[in-house]
Amino acid sequence: MTDTAARLLVVDDEAELCAMLQRYLGSQGHEVRTAADASQMDRLLLRERFDLLVLDLMLPGEDGLAICRRLRAAGETLPILMLTARGDPVDRIVGLEMGADDYLPKPFNPRELLARVNAMLRRQAMSGRAPLAARAAVIRFGEYTLDPAARRLLRGELPVTLTSGEFALLHALASHAGRPLGRERLIELAYGPDHDAGERSIDVTMLRLRRLIEADPAAPRWLQTVRGYGYVFAPDGAPR
Repeated sequence: MTDTAARLLVVDDEAELCAMLQRYLGSQGHEVRTAADASQMDRLLLRERFDLLVLDLMLPGEDGLAICRRLRAAGETLPILMLTARGDPVDRIVGLEMGADDYLPKPFNPRELLARVNAMLRRQAMSGRAPLAARAAVIRFGEYTLDPAARRLLRGELPVTLTSGEFALLHALASHAGRPLGRERLIELAYGPDHDAGERSIDVTMLRLRRLIEADPAAPRWLQTVRGYGYVFAPDGAPR
């Protein structure tokens, strides 16, 4: 059992391998989510935060090298452990040049992967960036505290019960405080670019959210309407 529990995202199109890593790494204290390709990975990264990415090089569609290059070009600092079935040392060099932090060839012993993950997490902690489980990545507004890592909303010390859709919408807005967001963009941020939710569903979910957190849902302080466009999160409660 590791003493550095963290949230890990494993991206690999081998379902059996993903299931095995989810069980094994989970038994060692880590929280593990999985994705089969770049599209699934992007949806998870939009909605959740992770401490480390385990990324297969050979993926359908956008491969691991392209994903790694894209993430680093966008300023993503998430540590990346690259997996590959290829034995060519050139692939290892290119992966590291693209921004991967470590490299592990397949097939591998799960204990070695765990050791590498924990070593990367220790280096992360030494650099001053603690795992999500150990730090409070929260958004505060009024009497509320939104904790994305724990996926919860508190009113003072009391939890506010939200559905997953309500939480996703609130998180999407709060993560872009002060920026007006159209309904299509909110669907993409909250539910993923391939989600088939209609724009009306955003309005319905917003209505439920306002009833839960606004003192006067008809004149909201935090979740304000941008007429003819969408919504904006106002952390100070001032009219936008």
